[in-house]
Amino acid sequence: MKTQSYLDDLFGLSGRVAVVIGGTGELCGAIAEGLAAAGAEVVLVGRNAGKASARLGRIEAGGGRGWFQAAEATSKRDLAALLDAVIGRSGRVDVVVNGAGVNSATPFLEIPEEEFERIVRVNLGSVFLSCQVFGRHMVESGQGGSIINIGSMSGLVPLSRVFTYSATKAAVHNISKNLAREWAPHRVRVNTLVPGFFPAEQNRKVLTPERVASIMGHTPMGRFGDARELVAAAILLAGDGAASFITGAELAVDGGFNAMSI
Repeated sequence: MKTQSYLDDLFGLSGRVAVVIGGTGELCGAIAEGLAAAGAEVVLVGRNAGKASARLGRIEAGGGRGWFQAAEATSKRDLAALLDAVIGRSGRVDVVVNGAGVNSATPFLEIPEEEFERIVRVNLGSVFLSCQVFGRHMVESGQGGSIINIGSMSGLVPLSRVFTYSATKAAVHNISKNLAREWAPHRVRVNTLVPGFFPAEQNRKVLTPERVASIMGHTPMGRFGDARELVAAAILLAGDGAASFITGAELAVDGGFNAMSI
């Protein structure tokens, strides 16, 4: 077997359609580029058309295909309309990446109800609703599929200063495992991609010099991750070649952070 053919069988996404919710952001945008480079038609989902246009330009420059659909990730109506738009234009949905997220470093005793509810709604509610909408389609269509929920180190161990964020990510990890078990007979795989520390819009405000020093001291590789370093893991989980028997997994890309204790 030729090397390229072998790799395509394992990791290629030709003919697949991938919906990337949060694809206008830094981390999920890089994942979208990677899925497109592996052959998938990528649908970027978000609210910022300008960022989507820039990302699509990079996707197309690399020979990939994609398009943008504006949607509110916390609206079931928007997500249902998104599904209809993707089926109408592309004919199928094979991969869904759930990556909408917000964060805050408000001290616990000072967290207002409104902030708590907003973070829960975006980080957990968007995953819950997307899995309802797209998971139902994958199950009922009989085609199966791959759902990749973006987790966090704080979903594995609680992190200081991001109380609500940590709680929502722990819930994302939990619901991913529950759905993996529920939908395995329908060939719908549900996994959690778990980034370590990657500077991005939602966490830059909490990366004070003191916190950065603490993170580096707990990361054996001694550096932040680069968004591109999430791509290979996402490609693996997206396809049903090499990952056909992987469901309910938490795949950490963290420079060894989760392996560190004292």
